Amino acid sequence: MNTAALKAEILKKKSFLCVGLDIDLEKVPAQFQNSPTALVDFSKAIIDATAPYAVAYKPNIAFFETYGVEGMAALKEVIDYLNQNHPEVFTIADAKRGDIGNTSTRYAKAYFETLGFDSITVAPYMGKDSVEPFLAFKDKYTILLALTSNPGSADFQRISSDGTALFEKVLATSKTWEGSEQLMYVVGATQADALQKIRGIIPDAFLLVPGVGAQGGSLEEVARHGLNENVGLLVNSSRGIIYASQGDDFAEAAATAAKNLQEQMALLLEQNNLL
Repeated sequence: MNTAALKAEILKKKSFLCVGLDIDLEKVPAQFQNSPTALVDFSKAIIDATAPYAVAYKPNIAFFETYGVEGMAALKEVIDYLNQNHPEVFTIADAKRGDIGNTSTRYAKAYFETLGFDSITVAPYMGKDSVEPFLAFKDKYTILLALTSNPGSADFQRISSDGTALFEKVLATSKTWEGSEQLMYVVGATQADALQKIRGIIPDAFLLVPGVGAQGGSLEEVARHGLNENVGLLVNSSRGIIYASQGDDFAEAAATAAKNLQEQMALLLEQNNLL
């Protein structure tokens, strides 16, 4: 899926919601616990319940890797299910990879070709030659960590040199890399104060924004400073949707939580003359 198709889906569903699949088997409803297919079955149920309201899904790879070979087989089954049954959605491998040369190429092939994701999150710390191998894949997107929502982001990302923060240098430098038109960026919802500055550097790129809801980020603030003429936002919610209930009504509760966010997003799109 390219960004034109993503924008079309956003306008169709009146939503820029991404559902994060951070599947912790200790938190899923009792009916899934101790089941060998719990990762797949719970993921499918959440996907089907929320698909009318979401334009993207973001499996967090760590929650699958932790179960070894069986977990990675489950991840493959989940992404295949998305691609076959909900081909209209954008898929994100939340893997935060980053290495140089052939290693990055192999990571890219693993997630873009073997698993079939549309995009992957990548750490920029090792620079140009660790990111460009991901950008060599046609109609695939690299989502660069720019300014994250965790408290420790201040340890490095906001360090300033000559009045310019490190995250600003990452943004500006990344625009010079080959294939940079296939870059998206992670900006935490709790960093809404920096969104205006970020948009000044990368006005046209899509931003993946986690941290709305459970982490305290404001959807209205994110939209105010982050929306552009192509929408340019994917706002992620994980725990607030997938664990909206741990009872038998978990799917209905997830759908309700997703619908509530979608309705807020539709209003924000209308207010910004994007619908």
